[in-house]
Amino acid sequence: MQIQVTTDNHVTGGEGLTSHIETVVGDTMKRFGTRVTRVDVHLGDHNSHKNGAQWCAIEAKLAGLQPLTAKAEAPSLNQAIDAAAAKLLKILDRTIGRKEDPRGRTTARKDIGP
Repeated sequence: MQIQVTTDNHVTGGEGLTSHIETVVGDTMKRFGTRVTRVDVHLGDHNSHKNGAQWCAIEAKLAGLQPLTAKAEAPSLNQAIDAAAAKLLKILDRTIGRKEDPRGRTTARKDIGP
């Protein structure tokens, strides 16, 4: 899984921020294995001249599905990253849960072989 981080002109990304993103995103996505092929993390600051209003948008690209996105705002970037990752985890659980029945049953949407 690739993790790509981009920031706007008002966010200074450093090694510590990148490490935090890789840890949070890696922990969030590890249970989905190879289904998640790429994750794009976008960071920004709505009010660059004031404190607060930091935002994070995380887009996960899944094999065979449309990309899924979650966005969160918080007073700090780390809080925004954590909140966006938590939202994305719920979205992934719901989306993948619809594709697969947790009891292993075949749904009407799947092709049944001979």
